[in-house]
Amino acid sequence: MKKMWLCLPIVAALSACAGSGAGGANAMAGAEAVLKATQGNSVAGSVVFRQEGNTLVVMTQASGLTPGAHGFHVHEFGDCSAPDASSAGGHFNPMGKPHGKPGQADSHAGDMPELVADAKGNVRQMDRLTGVSVNDFIGKSVIIHAGGDDYKTQPTGNSGARVACGVIAAK
Repeated sequence: MKKMWLCLPIVAALSACAGSGAGGANAMAGAEAVLKATQGNSVAGSVVFRQEGNTLVVMTQASGLTPGAHGFHVHEFGDCSAPDASSAGGHFNPMGKPHGKPGQADSHAGDMPELVADAKGNVRQMDRLTGVSVNDFIGKSVIIHAGGDDYKTQPTGNSGARVACGVIAAK
């Protein structure tokens, strides 16, 4: 029995060491949103958010889109219950900035690079964002829009209807 008690401090120390290094505890932080189609659409997929130090890695897999560009944003409410996903509210914008390209001084915290679907309507894309963290997005929703984002039209980028919505939950 005494040998067991001697091992516990060593196991605890090893566990603490495994979580250290580049990014510390944040290196393992993550969240996921399962995408569900809005009424009249057939989009399905997921978005995984992973914190790597000061960078938020966003990995998106989706199918059922039209080929080409699609606006892609984090919205203010974690609610996809409305048939058109209007329950998700507007873009996540805690600083009250204008809509723009992600990473620019003037952009919403929820502005993300647009998704580009291939000829079969599939997306498999990885983006890296700075200035936001996974914790900023947990409890919000992610929306894929019908069209591309012009990054100019206020406040939404003229991306069209919402074709998919997913609530972002800690993973």
